[in-house]
Amino acid sequence: MSKVYIINTNKKASGTVDELDMLNKEKCAAYYSPWKNKIDRIEPNDLVFLYSNGQGILARGIATGVVEAVDYKGQVDEEHYMHLNRFEQLNQFLESTDINDVIGYNVVLNRTMIELPYDDGLKVWQYITKNCI
Repeated sequence: MSKVYIINTNKKASGTVDELDMLNKEKCAAYYSPWKNKIDRIEPNDLVFLYSNGQGILARGIATGVVEAVDYKGQVDEEHYMHLNRFEQLNQFLESTDINDVIGYNVVLNRTMIELPYDDGLKVWQYITKNCI
């Protein structure tokens, strides 16, 4: 069964540089160990949301399952990323309080990657389709 992940865009650590890179290249990414290895767990057809601190979910897509590694800030293979199919940027961000309302409980969004139960992630996907695209 597919899984659902919320990926933090790393804005706190790098300003908007990494976030814009993810949006422009329609991908999810993480940097340095152990965080970069979290991307390796994402499988084909998993649902992925990109979350920006202070703003909310700003994009979504469906995982290709192909993990790639590139140099990051001069260090070899310190970025792991995956392109996302059906990538969409939201017209209206889905704030953390709204995420909590949609799924009915509080999600702590201060980690690199959060896995949601599939049914809850599907609720978020459907809410975005109806209200944020």
